[in-house]
Formats: sequence, C-alpha cells, structure tokens
Amino acid sequence: MPYCRVVAPKAAHVWQFDNPALEVSQDFSREKRLLTPRHFKAVFDSPTGKVPGKNLLLLARNNDLDHPRLGLVIGKKSVKLSVERNRLKRLMRESFRLHQDSLVGWDIVIVARKGLGDVENPELIQHFGKLWKRLARNKPVPAVKTETVGVDSPDA
Repeated sequence: MPYCRVVAPKAAHVWQFDNPALEVSQDFSREKRLLTPRHFKAVFDSPTGKVPGKNLLLLARNNDLDHPRLGLVIGKKSVKLSVERNRLKRLMRESFRLHQDSLVGWDIVIVARKGLGDVENPELIQHFGKLWKRLARNKPVPAVKTETVGVDSPDA
C-alpha cells in the first residue's frame, strides 16, 4: 500500500492587534536590531535611559526613528553555557518583539550579568515586562509646538 500523507492547510495568522493605527509591526526584522559596533558604542557612551534589573542592565538612547532597536550583550563570563545564552537571547528578543509598540524611539542594549542564566523562563518573561514598562515611562515626551496668537496672525 502506498504511503499517503495528508497535509492540512495552515491556519490563518490573526494579529494580536488588528488596529491600523498601530504603526509598529510585531516583527523583529533587521532594521530593529543594533548591528554595528558604532550603534552599540553610541548607546554605551551616552545612555539617556538606564533601567537596572535583577542580574541585568538595560541601557537606552533616543534614536529619532519610528521603531525601537535592540542589541544584546551576553558574555561567557556572565552566562557560561551557550545553551543558556541562546535561551536568554530568544526570550529577550521575543519579549522585545511583543512590547516594541511602547518602546518606539529607543536604541536599547541589554547587558547580562552573572546569575541571569539561572533564572527560569516564566520569571524572566515577567521581569522583562516590568523592565519595558519602566523604560517606557522614562521616555522624554517630545516638546509640542504651541502657536502664539499675535497681532500679525490671522487668528487675532
């Protein structure tokens, strides 16, 4: 009897937010990463936002873009096993991807410290949720231009 494999059609992906006003897509494309040493150096040299966390540090800097960018620094000294480093990177990227709508305009570098590899996934996910909220609160509000009504203005 010949082998026959039944392939079910893939389910249509439904976005968590079907709101056209949401301008930041939920992907983690190349444009949302800090790629060059120059980008990392800019954040390290002059961070405008600093959020310390349990076994890690979030450094952030304004980037004047319509999307946030993320860079990760997880060294062998802080997390020994590559399996753990890769797990942490996956969790950090996923958490960033889900919260990036509140992080618009930041270049963010996450620096891992000793002991981060020992933290379990649910605790890490919860911790990152809190860190993103704290960072979003630190975002300086852009100055709104106010028009003054003067003698020469048509509104006078």
